Amino acid sequence: MDGDRRGWPQCLLAGSVFAVCMAGTTLPTPLYGLYQQKFGFSELTVTVVYAVYAFGVIGVLLLAGNASDTVGRRPVLWCGLGFAAASAVCFLCATGLGWLYAGRLLSGLSAGLFTGAATAYVMELAPPGGGSRATFVATAANMGGLGCGPLLAGFLAEYAARPLYLPFALHLALVAVSAAVLSALPETVRERSPARTVRPQRPGLPVQVRAVFTPAAIASFVGFALFGVFTSVSPAFLAQSLHVENHAVSGSIVALAFFASTAGQLAVGRVGVTRSLPLGCAGLLAGLALLAGALYWELLVLVVLSALVGGVGQGLAFRGALAAVAGASPAEHRAAVISTLFVVAYAGISVPVIGVGLLSGPLGLEGAGLVFIACMAALVSTAAAYLLRRPVRAGS
Repeated sequence: MDGDRRGWPQCLLAGSVFAVCMAGTTLPTPLYGLYQQKFGFSELTVTVVYAVYAFGVIGVLLLAGNASDTVGRRPVLWCGLGFAAASAVCFLCATGLGWLYAGRLLSGLSAGLFTGAATAYVMELAPPGGGSRATFVATAANMGGLGCGPLLAGFLAEYAARPLYLPFALHLALVAVSAAVLSALPETVRERSPARTVRPQRPGLPVQVRAVFTPAAIASFVGFALFGVFTSVSPAFLAQSLHVENHAVSGSIVALAFFASTAGQLAVGRVGVTRSLPLGCAGLLAGLALLAGALYWELLVLVVLSALVGGVGQGLAFRGALAAVAGASPAEHRAAVISTLFVVAYAGISVPVIGVGLLSGPLGLEGAGLVFIACMAALVSTAAAYLLRRPVRAGS
């Protein structure tokens, strides 16, 4: 019992550090319109700036996704917080587009270091028998943090002075607090090696993980693709087509998708991993259909419903995928396998996002969005059929 009391506070504190880092990655979301006005760039540039973040994540996951298995969780997380602080400084100093690219790249490096290491760290700090709850803490910290970013930045941009500075100054302060919290938490990797022993990892999986990884990766890709496009272009659609220029409203709608994802993750405990993946795909398909209706009829209520339903679907699919993959992974390779899953997921928020940006010129934002929805609907339908034929079960 004493161990339980010690374990959960540490697990939750690690989750809070995770959430702070991830919040920084979505802070610019409701601010892109202001940056467009200030620096005069196109919607394609917005999507490229957004995708630079994903490329940073993928690069770190491939080059150092297994670093925390080797050198320990805390050193990797401290580096991640350092990149998060540097990203905030870039946005505070932004005088041109180059600063935005640099800030997004550094933010991606931060998230890349955190995704695998922080997820494994939160799970390892939980008391014995708390694996399922710890998985929820980790995924909720990830998605909840992503939701807090646009919510905070949107309200500050609308109701506070200096909207392009205050959100990042506040995040910088939170990063400093997080570093202090991290210094008080224990290391969970017992056998550590020097940093020079870390080697770039090729995308690869232990044999016992491969059977569950493919359907889990498909579901993760589709969910992150929906979130990527929704996060990068929905504020512009709200402003241009629906004439919603209140930054707090646009930030809240984006945040709703991430918070709905957290609710979907919580539901996995009741519906089970086996059913959560196909149900998540069904939710994603419904969310895509609602988004298509929002684009076609230009209705705000459908945008809100799309965020809600698609977010729940993404949460069901993503937590089910993470639980299945983590459960099937050997302890010594868990962070590396989780990082590989995130490589696939973050590919979903880079390539489709740039595709929408490229198509927005000749087709307009609505047309580009409808093409994206058609492609993702085909993919998620295929994934759902695959999962129904070959159900994924959580590892022991």
